Amino acid sequence: MTSSFPKLIATSVVRGAQKGQSHGGVYTIDFESQSVEQHIDWNTSEIDFAGRGWDRGLRGIEFTDDLVWIAASDELFAYTPNFDLVASYKNSYLKHCHEISREDNLLFLTSTGYDSLLVFDLNKKEFSWGLYLSRNGNQWVGQPFDPRDKVGPPFANNYHINMVHVEKSGIYFSGLKTGALLFLDSEMHVSEFCTLPDGTHNARPFSDGVLFNDTQNDFVRHVLRNGEQKSLEVMSYDENELEATDLIANSMTRQAFGRGLCAIDDRIIVAGSSPSTVSIFDLSREKRLGSVNLTMDIRNAIHGLEVWPFS
Repeated sequence: MTSSFPKLIATSVVRGAQKGQSHGGVYTIDFESQSVEQHIDWNTSEIDFAGRGWDRGLRGIEFTDDLVWIAASDELFAYTPNFDLVASYKNSYLKHCHEISREDNLLFLTSTGYDSLLVFDLNKKEFSWGLYLSRNGNQWVGQPFDPRDKVGPPFANNYHINMVHVEKSGIYFSGLKTGALLFLDSEMHVSEFCTLPDGTHNARPFSDGVLFNDTQNDFVRHVLRNGEQKSLEVMSYDENELEATDLIANSMTRQAFGRGLCAIDDRIIVAGSSPSTVSIFDLSREKRLGSVNLTMDIRNAIHGLEVWPFS
């Protein structure tokens, strides 16, 4: 049943991890063999320990022909398909990055700490463009800036921009506090593609509608323009099976926290949750086809999730 599913790659974040402990990692997942291989264990003394997730863990994932690109909170890493580190890149306006998306030679990154999107030019190997998001009354405003300049947007987190999805039609992005999936056109005009519930992750246009993790309500949802909706319940476990429950410090460290989402085709999707679990769903039948669990540690949550493109 699972033999036709492609291999997947996932990143994870460990909430509440302390110095000397793992803060997440990078994994490939084979549903056919139900096997998981960890390639990177993220542990650095430079991590900010003040927040809940903040600098911990590795985040968004993208690919070029010969490289795997993975974002951390304030750094972009390039790895070979064997996970040998090739290079890393920083920018003053990249902070608390979540997801990334590529279109041609441009890599788009969310900079949650600056209410911004940043663009990394894959040919020039530099951060070349940025967009700062604000509001003027009910109108969204996108202000371009050059991330190479010393004068840029203020450090803020008004909208918690955590998702970007780029297509030929334009740039789609959203945050926990935007209340909508936003669209940036070629004229730098920001408009609302559709409304979203509070606390949404991984929103993107999909099959004449929008696909997203309705994280607060523990569902993955596909809502069509005609109002039709498919809802998939996020995986949960018996409380007695969970580990590190004595370390739970707040309501955001919980099981069934849905984050990480990718599509295999227009019917089969893959979603992540906590404790780090990856599930494959058939949208048309609203059915879970299978799941692979990486750990039962309640603090460990999937973040980035993509189909693995290398053989």
